[in-house]
Amino acid sequence: MNLKGKRIVLGVTGGVAAFKAAYLARELQRAGATVQAVMTEAATHFVGTATFQALTGLPVYTDQWDTRIDNGMAHIELTRVADAVLIAPASADFIAKLAHGLCDDLLTTLCLARNCPLAVVPAMNREMWANPATQRNVAMLRDDGVAIFGPDSGDQACGETGEGRMLEAEQIAEAMDAFFVPKTLAGRRVLITAGPTFEPIDPVRGITNLSSGRMGFAIARACRRAGADVTLIAGPVSLPTPDGVVRIDVTTAEQMHRAVMTELDIARAAARMREGPVTAATRAANEAAAADYGASGAGARSAGARGAVGGFADGDGDPTSAGDDDPALAGEQAAAAVDYGASAASPKRGIDAFISVAAVADWRVANRSEQKLKKTDDGGAPALEFVQNPDILAEVARRPDAPYCVGFAAESEDLAANATAKRERKGVPLLVANIGHETFGRDENELLLIDAHGSRRLPRASKDALAAALATELAQRLRAR
Repeated sequence: MNLKGKRIVLGVTGGVAAFKAAYLARELQRAGATVQAVMTEAATHFVGTATFQALTGLPVYTDQWDTRIDNGMAHIELTRVADAVLIAPASADFIAKLAHGLCDDLLTTLCLARNCPLAVVPAMNREMWANPATQRNVAMLRDDGVAIFGPDSGDQACGETGEGRMLEAEQIAEAMDAFFVPKTLAGRRVLITAGPTFEPIDPVRGITNLSSGRMGFAIARACRRAGADVTLIAGPVSLPTPDGVVRIDVTTAEQMHRAVMTELDIARAAARMREGPVTAATRAANEAAAADYGASGAGARSAGARGAVGGFADGDGDPTSAGDDDPALAGEQAAAAVDYGASAASPKRGIDAFISVAAVADWRVANRSEQKLKKTDDGGAPALEFVQNPDILAEVARRPDAPYCVGFAAESEDLAANATAKRERKGVPLLVANIGHETFGRDENELLLIDAHGSRRLPRASKDALAAALATELAQRLRAR
């Protein structure tokens, strides 16, 4: 945990969400941090100082002229030993003061005089959050290098529903832990696949595997914590989406293939549009794609996520891929028109790395039944016919605009030999291998990294620890690319 041994000044401002700060203090301490609470006078109307003193074991400061500080300079002394200042909740009033450098109490003065990083967790009514003045103030803080966590959207104490709700304590603690991770992948875009695929036999049965998706989700989380923009294409798993990660849910190998290729097509089209003037044909093609997919409605996506969209055109006006007419993916593809239309916002850069962690089925059932297959009196089994699924990793690696490709191999024996052969067959620079049946569904793993120069073993550890090591490895390889 990156919070272990850290000293956090927890600033609490006035608002109903102040009670969440008590839970936050406990979460930060559970992660190994020392918490020093500083409260505004308004905050004490919602939660008493005794609560934070009992939780943190340290005196709580509210007064700029507190005589418990020998030199009378609490606003300076409290931050000189701190690793970060965290304001949670941060009211609209407090955010405005921070943005404009006003300091009329201990907490505002402390923030202005600090020599450590500052993070702010907004909490306010939805209308206050949406107010242009608040948005300007938040933008100013971001420009000044202040980290903004949230806000969330949901039910509010006032009885209304919308954006402005304070993040939960566990989410804030996770964000603070990630705050201290070196941002070795800052500015990079990473596309990851995770989990199994499910290949239907009939409406109620199918073929799948034992992959839990934990390794892929851990890598997505680690890359995001290292500063990357991460899109995660997930097979059928019930894992929560890592904070800040865009998630696209798919079921079959064909759906995963289309989602991956469309993400790459979108990035290529956007890059070409940035390189030169956009032709009328290109703009018309993208506007048509926007109309087609924008009308299909939003599907099941994590908050803030978008779906993949096929049919976008590159700088020459030629379609980059055929539009996806699979109804199972239609919902996943709805929002990309808004996000990536020719006249709308486009990705700031192409995709830098593709990490193929998903355990994709090699075959699918060619003669899938539209009704449930029934047992017969003679005990005979249904005659299933199979066809090979697309090789997603190999196809990505062959693209002229291929990102840095990392493959995964789940083997059952002869790990080094089989994985080495797979790396060469797929044409990827790095392959990560493990014994599949020894890791599926478990929290630990042991990995073998194979490239053109040989192999290196990552000893058994938690999947989170291995994912962090792989994110560091990826950052090094991208710099050397």
